[in-house]
Formats: sequence, C-alpha cells, structure tokens
Amino acid sequence: MSTKMRGNFLLAITALVWGISFVSQSIGMDYIGANTFNGIRTLLGGLVLLPVILITDAGKKKKGTYKKCNFKKLLLYGAVCGVLLCVASTLQSLGLKETTAGKSGFITALYIIFVSVMGIFAGRKLNLKIVSGVLLAVLGMYFLCLFGAEINFCFGDFLTFLCAIVFSFHILVIDRVAPKTDGVKLACTQFFVCGLLNCLAMFLFESPDWALIKQCIGAILYSGIMSCGVAYTLQIVGQKYTDPTSASMLMSLESVFAVLSGWILLGERMNVPQIFGCTLMFAAIVLVQLPERAAVLKNNKEMAENDI
Repeated sequence: MSTKMRGNFLLAITALVWGISFVSQSIGMDYIGANTFNGIRTLLGGLVLLPVILITDAGKKKKGTYKKCNFKKLLLYGAVCGVLLCVASTLQSLGLKETTAGKSGFITALYIIFVSVMGIFAGRKLNLKIVSGVLLAVLGMYFLCLFGAEINFCFGDFLTFLCAIVFSFHILVIDRVAPKTDGVKLACTQFFVCGLLNCLAMFLFESPDWALIKQCIGAILYSGIMSCGVAYTLQIVGQKYTDPTSASMLMSLESVFAVLSGWILLGERMNVPQIFGCTLMFAAIVLVQLPERAAVLKNNKEMAENDI
C-alpha cells in the first residue's frame, strides 16, 4: 500500500468514527452545554493519548529509532491547532442549537470548497478532476442533508458557516505542521489546549452540573476516546501523506457515515435522495483518487523499460 493510500485509509476511518459519534454528541448536548461537553471530551482525548505516547517512545528507544521532539515547536503547533479546534467545535455546537442537523452537516461540509480555494492562495494548483470532485461532493451533501427541506437561513447557520471556515484553517494548518513533528504528540497537545480553553469558557458562561454530566457519561466517553483520542489523531497522521483537498473530501464522508450508522444502528429510514447523495459523495471520492493520465503514462513507460 502506497503512503498516500495509507493516509487516505486513515482519513476514511476518521470520517467513519466521526459519523458514528454524531449520535453520542447529540445525546450529550441534550444534557450539558457546548463548552462543558467539548471541554471534558477533549481533555479525555488528551489523557487517552498519554500512555500511547509513553509506550510508543519506550518502544522506539528500545529499537534505537527514538528522535527527541522539539518541545517549543510542538507546543506552538499544538496551541495553534488547539485554538482552531476549540473555536470550530464551539461554533458548530452553538450553531446546532439554532439550526437543524441537516443544514449543519451541509454547511460544515462546505470546508471542502474553502480548503480548495485557500489552497490556491497557498500556491497549490487545482485541476479539473479536483474541481469536479469538489462540486460533485457538495451536490451529494445537498441531497444527503437538504433535499426537500425548507431552506431559510438563521443565526445558527451563520455560526456554522464560520465553523466551516475555521475547520478549513485547521485542516490547512495540520497539512503544514504534521510532517514537521510527531503526529500523536501534536494531537495530544491540541486536545489539552482545546480542553483547557473550553473548560475556562464552561466556568465563565455555563453552570456545569455533575449530576447531568453523569447521565451522559457514556456519550462523553465515546466522543472523548473515539472521536478525539482516535479519530483526530488519525486525521493528523493521515494528512501527512495526502493533500488537504483530498483530505477534506474524505473527512466530509462523516455525514454519509452518520446517516448510514443511523440506518444500521438506530433503525432510521433512508430515503431515495439520501441514497443518491451518498452515491454522489462516494463517486466524488473515487474520482479524486483516480491517478492523473500523465502519471499513469509515466508509470507504464517505466514498467515497459524495466521489462526490457
């Protein structure tokens, strides 16, 4: 398996975990505030990664492959990623209080477009395949989340729109810093930064009730361990091996997996537009992953020369 395929596989797993965890997040938000939920789950995600880091470092030292991490760079990168994650997650949670889950899913997925546009300013080139894939994915998200629904925009939609922009910056920052440091340590640092900021906001703007927290502890545990500890770490590691536009499209499959998990696990019904939307999303991912014609010709030429 090539490094890019490995990265894409990790990002697909990320989307799967996020999609399934959508149910747990919805349950948690019924009991506690956005900052309380996000603060506890991200701190839990950081705590889960600490023994992983210790075990991994011990193994590397034993094999003689351990490289000391630049602590200042790690702290700087983790702080930036943590602040962006905190702002994006909070905006998304606050937006969900004012808008529907369908509109929230569609608007959040617009980071597919934002990442592509921002990538142009960062010097990345867009080809017809990428542009077609992005447009196809957005169309698929429309059928998945909004088709047949009454569309009217509210303040919650505006907050979710800002959330999509901040998530775009988060994806692009990870694209730049992930290859420069240890992915698991970067994820752990961003979780602690994000968690501390959310907990500060929790005590300033919310009134945490430990009795209510206990009632949704299962949702918090799943979201903290799986959505944060596992999925966000896989995102950072996976983005080392693929471009940000492909990464954003793969992670947008979160909405597809959310609908599929609701159908499989909760017995929710899927209608024809949703099935069509899922199909378009998967088609967009396949389209973007297809190798360029020039690359295929070059590879065939090299294979022919080797045969000779």
